[in-house]
Amino acid sequence: MPAVLRTFLSARLVRPAQAFVHTEASGGLVLLAATAAAIAWANSPWDEAYYDLWHAGLSLDFNLVRIDETLGHFVNDGLMTIFFFVVGLEIKRELVEGELASPRRAALPAVAALGGMVVPALIYFAWNAGSSGQHGWGIPMATDIAFALGALALLGSRVSFGLKVFLLALAIVDDLGAIAVIAIFYTDDLSLEALAWSGAALALILAARRAGVRSTDVYVVLGALLWVAVLKSGIHATIAGVVLAALTPARPYSDRAAFDDRVRDLLAQFRAAQAAGDHEREQYLLKEMEWLARGAESPLDRLERVLHPWVSYLVVPLFALANAGLIISSDALRAAAESPVTMGIFMGLVLGKVTGITAFAWLAVRLGWAALPAGAGWADLAGAGLLAGIGFTVSLFITGLAFDDSLLIAEAKMGIFGASIAAGALGMAALSLRARHAAAHPSP
Repeated sequence: MPAVLRTFLSARLVRPAQAFVHTEASGGLVLLAATAAAIAWANSPWDEAYYDLWHAGLSLDFNLVRIDETLGHFVNDGLMTIFFFVVGLEIKRELVEGELASPRRAALPAVAALGGMVVPALIYFAWNAGSSGQHGWGIPMATDIAFALGALALLGSRVSFGLKVFLLALAIVDDLGAIAVIAIFYTDDLSLEALAWSGAALALILAARRAGVRSTDVYVVLGALLWVAVLKSGIHATIAGVVLAALTPARPYSDRAAFDDRVRDLLAQFRAAQAAGDHEREQYLLKEMEWLARGAESPLDRLERVLHPWVSYLVVPLFALANAGLIISSDALRAAAESPVTMGIFMGLVLGKVTGITAFAWLAVRLGWAALPAGAGWADLAGAGLLAGIGFTVSLFITGLAFDDSLLIAEAKMGIFGASIAAGALGMAALSLRARHAAAHPSP
């Protein structure tokens, strides 16, 4: 291929594709496209095919245990375990070296996230106490990281970096809260035998870590055993992903200084092998350098880097395609407007999130526990609180755990969709107006 053509294709095709993959907003855009596809399919003449597909039965037979589920359940219980594994990696990274690594930095997003969970849950419960829908109180507690950060990314430099970091940390704490809610309040009857097998699988993973085993394949097999045992225990299977993330080493195996010295030595040996024409020696030294490079990156960083694109562009969109299908009609909209479930979710996400986040953040600053993010004021914080009302992915996930009744599920989805659209639009509008006002009236 001529050099000019390669340069042209790189500039017009390769680089834009790479930029798309690495843009924060891109994951939210793919998720939005999958959601739109699910809704369009569910309201098309082929709607029966949509429901038949996700209710099709599948079986996995491991000889010792057999799993019989629908395709939709495999997506929710299997693929979403990978999603929660990556979420767990993000939480651990923030706890080890990010915004949650010190009490002072963690105070504002942690306290604000607590308010953003408690207030929406209370608002929902006020609408649904004593009704068949009261079990869904956990639905409006969630914040969708992909959509919320995607909205911030679309605003670009008009939003301070400090506010972006605050929203990321808040969403991660929110995810931690959602995981706790799922594990504690949305768990079926427990199987003591399966819990014992879960403990055995966990013990094997810890033993492998203590023995210095670094093979990813070994941990994939042990992780799969843990997932099956947790699935059978009555605890939701996605919790296995969070547990595995918590056990993933956050420090590299190799000391950076020793790595530098060793690489210099290997490079010198490699050049000597090249000069001597010893190709076998060259291959051996290249493998040594590859092994050293892998050891210089922590397993947590490597797994997050490798899995994040798969989660953003395959797992979560597939989850949306399987769960976002909702029949939208005048009758459905009228029923939703009269439903306490729909209204509880809508008011919890749109009003409860921003109120709880702003009020609890104000309290943390007032008590001297924390300070506002750099370059952000209270209006910016309120705008971020509105964006945190985009619940979507985890809200849909909790809906499937909270309700079995198809009518309640439909009403909940209507509330989630309506609230996410309203919260996203209001948040972006508020932050845009705030940025425009700041530009027109710069600080002296």
